[in-house]
Amino acid sequence: MKSSIVESQQSWFMRNRMTALTIIIVAAYALFVQWFWGWPVIISQWADVGAGPVIGALVALTGTYFLRTWRIYDYFPQETAGRFATLFRVTQIHNLLNIMLPFRTGETSFPLLMRTEFGIPLTRGTSALLVMRLLDLHALLAAAGIGFALAAADALVAWSLWAAFLLLPVAAFAARKPLLRVAARLLPSKAQRLVVEIENGLPLDAAAFARAWAMTIVNWLVKVIVLAWALGLMGVFPMAASFGGALGGELSSVLPVHAPGGVGTYPAGITAGAVALGASSERAALAVLAQASVNAHLLIIVSALTGTAISLPLGRRGKL
Repeated sequence: MKSSIVESQQSWFMRNRMTALTIIIVAAYALFVQWFWGWPVIISQWADVGAGPVIGALVALTGTYFLRTWRIYDYFPQETAGRFATLFRVTQIHNLLNIMLPFRTGETSFPLLMRTEFGIPLTRGTSALLVMRLLDLHALLAAAGIGFALAAADALVAWSLWAAFLLLPVAAFAARKPLLRVAARLLPSKAQRLVVEIENGLPLDAAAFARAWAMTIVNWLVKVIVLAWALGLMGVFPMAASFGGALGGELSSVLPVHAPGGVGTYPAGITAGAVALGASSERAALAVLAQASVNAHLLIIVSALTGTAISLPLGRRGKL
C-alpha cells in the first residue's frame, strides 16, 4: 500500500515537474527583485513614464519570447511538432535561468530541458544552441555596426566592411560540410558520433538556415527598437544614443561577462552604448541616463517574468 502511494507521488511529480520548476523559478526571481530593488520602487519609477508606454513596451518585449520559441520550433520540427506550448515553457525557464545565473551558466539548462521534454540528445541541443547564440551575437553586432558606419569618415569602406560582416553567417553555413569532414578525419573513431550530432544540430538546409536567420533579425530588431523607444521616453537623447544604449544592454546579456540578474552589467552596457553613440557626458545627463538604464533593465526583467507566468498554464502533456 505504501509503495503504491510513493509510486503515485512520483508519477504526479514526473507529470508536473515542469510546472513545479517554473513556479519555483518565478517565485525565486520575484523575491530577488523585491530584495534588490523592491516592487514599490519599480512601480513608482514607471509611473513617471506613464502606464500606457510601459504596458506597450512589456507587451512587445513579451511578444519576442514567442518569436524565439517559434525559431526553436522551426529548428526541431519533428521533435516539437504539436507541442509549441511545452516548448514555450522550456524557453521561458531557460531564459529566466540565463538571467539569474552568472557568466551565462544558465545556458546549460537548454540542452538538458530539450532532452527531458523532447528527447533531443545533449550534443545536438548544445550544437543548436551554439548556432542560435552565434546568430544572436552576429545580429546585435551588425546592428551596432550600422551606427559606426553612419559616423565613419570613409562611408564606402565602412559600409563595405559592414556588408562583408553581415554575410559572415552565410559563408559559415556554406562551409559547414567541408569543416565537418575535416573534423571527422582529425577526431578519433569514438568521437565520430559527436560530429554526427553536431551536424544534426545545424539547420537542415539553406531554407531552414534562412528562416532561423530571418527570425533572429526580426526578434532583435523588435527588442532593440522597443528598448530604444523606452529609453527615449525616459530622457535619453538623441535617438542614436537610445539605440546605442539598447544595443549595449543586449550585448552585455549575450556575452559571458554577465552578473546574476544582469545587475550592474546590463545598465552598464546601456550607459556605454548610449555614450558611444552620442549621449551627453555631462553630469546631469549621465544621472538621467543611469536612472533610465536601470528602468530599462527592470522592463526586461518584468517581461521575462510575464512570459514565464504566461507559460504556467501551458505545456501540459499532450498535443496542442
